[in-house]
Amino acid sequence: MILTSLMRIALTRSLRPFVFDNVNDKQMALEGMDGLGLYVHIPFCRELCSFCPYCKVPYDVDLATSYKSALLKEIDLVGKGINGVRRATSLYFGGGTPALMAEDLPEIITRLKRYFEITGGVGVEIHPQDIDEVTLHRLRAAGVSMVSVGVQSFDKSCLASLGRTWEPLEDKLKLVSDQGFDVIDVDLIFALPGQTRDTLTSDINLAFQNGATQVSTYPFIDFTFARNAFQPISARAKRKMLRILHDQCKGNNLERTSVWTFAKKGTGKYSSVTRDYFLGFGVSATSLLKDTFKINTFSIEEYRKRVYEESLPTALTLRFTKRQRAVYFLFWSAYSLRIDPNRFESIIGIPMQEMFGFEFLLAEKLGFLRKDAAGYELTERAATLYHDIEQVYTRAYIDAMWSTLRLRAFPEKLTLS
Repeated sequence: MILTSLMRIALTRSLRPFVFDNVNDKQMALEGMDGLGLYVHIPFCRELCSFCPYCKVPYDVDLATSYKSALLKEIDLVGKGINGVRRATSLYFGGGTPALMAEDLPEIITRLKRYFEITGGVGVEIHPQDIDEVTLHRLRAAGVSMVSVGVQSFDKSCLASLGRTWEPLEDKLKLVSDQGFDVIDVDLIFALPGQTRDTLTSDINLAFQNGATQVSTYPFIDFTFARNAFQPISARAKRKMLRILHDQCKGNNLERTSVWTFAKKGTGKYSSVTRDYFLGFGVSATSLLKDTFKINTFSIEEYRKRVYEESLPTALTLRFTKRQRAVYFLFWSAYSLRIDPNRFESIIGIPMQEMFGFEFLLAEKLGFLRKDAAGYELTERAATLYHDIEQVYTRAYIDAMWSTLRLRAFPEKLTLS
């Protein structure tokens, strides 16, 4: 908490914390936003993994049917405030396990297309248990072009530590690969107890050998509300494992596309977070607008009540100051390892050098940034530092927010220092 507070104060030039209130705007202010991404949250899983912090409930067909109806209603509520059809660069379905509602995706996508022209890919997360030819055909028929497979690890002991049962994951990936998706992302977790250099490099190799075009690796983070049976390994050990991942992928001629993501060169990216602006639909979904950040309620029951009362299901709203919005942009740009000054000025309305000239000069001198014709690139040293900071940020901000929203559908206020 001390680290995040000091960074916030230094970069925003203010003692003011991030203050979320429960003011619920009647419409989303979507003017002046290019590069808009769309996200839909499907909160259903066959089994609830203890390590997973996301908003989820056990799958029930009747509950899923009623949830879909409410989801379509929310899309209409947002769509009513749009003049004409807005351009959207991408659409992602996350969860939970969105593939459990594969039969419903065409209807949801069709409803979104009433209000948005989706010019980029459509991505869906899928649990290995749900991979079969029927489900994959349904996804392809719905227009899905990208999938993210939650493998986590190919190693039996690592899976057991996560409460997952082992299955022939290589065969599952080959089924996915045979369907011709443009992007196949494989999620892996590193820094698990007992995980070794050999198991980690084997996980990476098996993912790419069996069809992955991209691998997203995430350090294990123990959320305060999770039911984990073990504690995370030390920060130093995590950094060592990240270095192993980097060296292994570099040696295999793979491209590092973010702090924790590696991909085959010339392939598309699966990333629902690195967007200048995005709209989220469904429980727990977030929206990032010009100067506002919103998060929906985590309660399915209260979500349904709100939308049928013709009201958006927003639980908390943050009104950014100019510098807070700038820091948010820089944080997520840094995750993708590049910072574009032109995009900064387009969003913030002030030249980046005018607002952060000293900080960028210092970062260059210290070897964290390299300047080129397109802006700034993070060095490997900076990526390692970001890896450390992001985990502190997750515990200080995301954990605190999600902990509150798991207990209260519509909190009065939330202050994050």
